[in-house]
Amino acid sequence: MVVMKKHFLLTPGPTPIPPEVSAKEGFPILHHRTSEFAAIFQEVIENLKYAFQTKNDVFVTASSGTGALESAVCNLMSPGDQALVASSGVFGDRFTKILEVYGVKTIVLREPDGHVAIPAKIEEALKKNPQIKAVYATHTETSTGVVNNIQAIGKIVAATPAVFVVDSVSGLVGQELRTDDWKIDVVCTGSQKGLMTAPGLGMIAVSAKAWPLVEAAKCPRFYFDWRKMKKSVAEKQTPFTPPVTVIVAQAEALRLIKQEGLENVFARHAWMANATREAVKALGLTLFAKVPCNVLTSITVPAGVDGKAIVKRMREDYGVSIAGGQGDLVGKIIRLAHMGYMERFDVIVGISGLEMMLHQLGYKVQLGQGVAAAERAFLSTSKTAVSTAPAPAAAAAR
Repeated sequence: MVVMKKHFLLTPGPTPIPPEVSAKEGFPILHHRTSEFAAIFQEVIENLKYAFQTKNDVFVTASSGTGALESAVCNLMSPGDQALVASSGVFGDRFTKILEVYGVKTIVLREPDGHVAIPAKIEEALKKNPQIKAVYATHTETSTGVVNNIQAIGKIVAATPAVFVVDSVSGLVGQELRTDDWKIDVVCTGSQKGLMTAPGLGMIAVSAKAWPLVEAAKCPRFYFDWRKMKKSVAEKQTPFTPPVTVIVAQAEALRLIKQEGLENVFARHAWMANATREAVKALGLTLFAKVPCNVLTSITVPAGVDGKAIVKRMREDYGVSIAGGQGDLVGKIIRLAHMGYMERFDVIVGISGLEMMLHQLGYKVQLGQGVAAAERAFLSTSKTAVSTAPAPAAAAAR
C-alpha cells in the first residue's frame, strides 16, 4: 500500500519557515541599489538589533552562520595573536579550527561532550594569560544540546581587555541572550534557525570595545571586512550583491518575532523544551545534556538500538526529520529540535514518531506514554510559567 507522506522538519537548521515568510521569496525581485530595497534592509538591521538586544553595530552578510564565525576571527585577530576558546562540542571546536587557519594561537578549554563551559576556568586562564585578545564561546551547543552560561562568562571577560565573541547561530531568539546587558562584544548568528528564514544570511553584532581590534587586525579579509560593512550600513546598503529575496523574507520573519514579542518567544521555546524533556523521561530515555538548552533536546540512544537507523527511518518511513549525533557522537545520540516556527503539536509529532520507531527497532516502549507526558506538561503549565533561564548559576558553573 502506498501511504501519502507529509514532511515534518524537527532538525536544528534549517527549521520550518512561516508561510508569510516563504511567500515573500516569491515576490518579484528588487534591485539591491534601489530605495525600495534600502528601506527593507534598514528595517532588517533595526529589527536585528531587537533580536540581538543590542544598540551596537549590526551587519548582514551572504553566508551561512559559519561565515559569520569566520568574520569574527579575521576582523578581530592578527597572525600570532592569542585567543581563548571555551568549547563543549563540535561548534565550539569549529572556532578553534577557524582561528588556527588564520595563524592565531589558541588556548582551548574543552569540556566533555554533554557538559558546559566552566566560567571559573575561563577567569583563571585570562589571569594567567593577560595577552589573550579574545574569548570565543558557544551559546547553545546544538551538537550536544547544552546551553552555556554566557551571562557569567561575559561578566568575567568584561573585566579584562579581551573581547567576548559568542556563536549564537542556533540560540538567538530561541534561548535568552541579551548582548548589551550580558557584556558580549560580538555575537554571530544565521538566518535558518530561530530567525525562521531560509539559509543564506550570516548576521553579526559588534560592540564599540571590539572596534580597535577591527582596525588593528592583520588577518586577510575582503568579502567579510566589517569596515566595508559599517560604511555600507550607514548608506542602507550592503557592500556587495546580497541575497535579496532572503533579506526580504528575513524582514517578514523579524516582523513576526516582534509581533509575538521576544519575551514570549523565549517562553514558548522553554515551554516546548520542558514538554520534550518530560516525554523523554517518561519513555525511560536519558537526556544527554547536563544543562539542556531550550532550542533542542539531545537524547542518549538506548543500548542495543541503532541510533543512525532511528534518524534514517523516521525520515523515510514517517516523514519526520530529526538529527543524529555529530563527530564522536554519531549513532550515540539523537537530537530533536524545537526552535523557530514551532509549537506544541510539532513536539507531539516528533515524540509520537520517536515512540513508534523505537518500538519498531525492538526497544520496549509503551506507545503513547511519551506523548501523554508531553500533553500533560503542555496542559499543566502556561508558556509564561516555565522559566526561560537555562539553569541555576551554580549548576552552570560546575
